[in-house]
Amino acid sequence: MVSEEGAQSISEPAVVGDYVLRSKLGEGAYSTVWRSEHRATGETVALKQVRLSSLSRQIRSCLDCEISFLSSVNHPNIVRLLDVLQADGCIYLVMEFCAGGSLAAYIKVHGRVQETIARRFMQQLGAGMEVVRSHFIIHRDLKPENILLSGPEEDRVLKIADFGLSRIVLPGNSADMVCGSPLYMAPEVLLFQRYDEKVDMWSIGAILFELLHGYPPYRGQTNVQLLKNIRSSTSLPFSGLILKELHPDCIDMCSRLLCVNPARRLSFEEFYWHGFLQTKRLGI
Repeated sequence: MVSEEGAQSISEPAVVGDYVLRSKLGEGAYSTVWRSEHRATGETVALKQVRLSSLSRQIRSCLDCEISFLSSVNHPNIVRLLDVLQADGCIYLVMEFCAGGSLAAYIKVHGRVQETIARRFMQQLGAGMEVVRSHFIIHRDLKPENILLSGPEEDRVLKIADFGLSRIVLPGNSADMVCGSPLYMAPEVLLFQRYDEKVDMWSIGAILFELLHGYPPYRGQTNVQLLKNIRSSTSLPFSGLILKELHPDCIDMCSRLLCVNPARRLSFEEFYWHGFLQTKRLGI
C-alpha cells in the first residue's frame, strides 16, 4: 500500500538514492512499502522495496509486468510510478503518496456507503480498469487494501495500486497461478482451475458488495470453507434491509459480477457500460 494508515516510524531513517525512508506503511511476502521524502524537495512519496532474492521466477515476471505497465501510463485512477531505483539487492519503485489512505480504511471508518458513493467509486474503478484492460493485463489482487484514495474528503479520487501480481494474458489465453486474497478471489482460482480476465470482475463485484454492506460477500475460516459457502449460496447474500434501498441496476450488476460461472459473469465491457454506472455519466 502507498497510504498512511498503520505507518510505523523507524528510529534511524535510511537513505535510498535521493529519498529518506521515514516510516513503514505496509509489508507483504515480497515487498515493504515506506513513506519517504525527497531530500531536496521534501516531496512525500512511497517507496516499494522489493527484495530480489526472495522472488520466484513467476513473481519476478509479475514485477517486470508491474514496472512496464506503470511506466507507460499516466491516469488519474491508477497510482503513478515516479521512478525505479536499484540498490543492495533490492528494486525500489518510487510511487505517488496517497494521503487519503486505502478504500479498506475508508470502509472501516464510514461503514457501508450510500449507493451514489458506491457508484462513483465503481465509475472511477472502471475508468482505471479500462486502461488496465487495454494493455491485456489481469491485476489478480483487486481488493479494498489495494485501492488508494487521494483528494479532499468530500471528493475522494480512487486509484488502483499494487500490480505486484499482475500479468499479461492475451485474448483466448489463460493463466493458472493461484494468487490473490481469498475473500476477493474468484471461485475458479480457489478451485485451481485455469482462468482469464474474468477473475478481476469477480473481485470488483466483491468490492462493490463490501461498499454497500461494510463487509465482503462470502467468508470462511479456510479457503475450503469459503469456497463451500460460495458454491452453496443460491443467491447473493444481500441484507434484506439494504436490498430494499438499492436500485435494481445496482443489484443486477453486483449479482452478475459475482456469478460463480465465469462464462456468465459480466465482461469488463458489460460492466463498464452497465446501466448502474451509466446513470450518472448521462446525467440522469
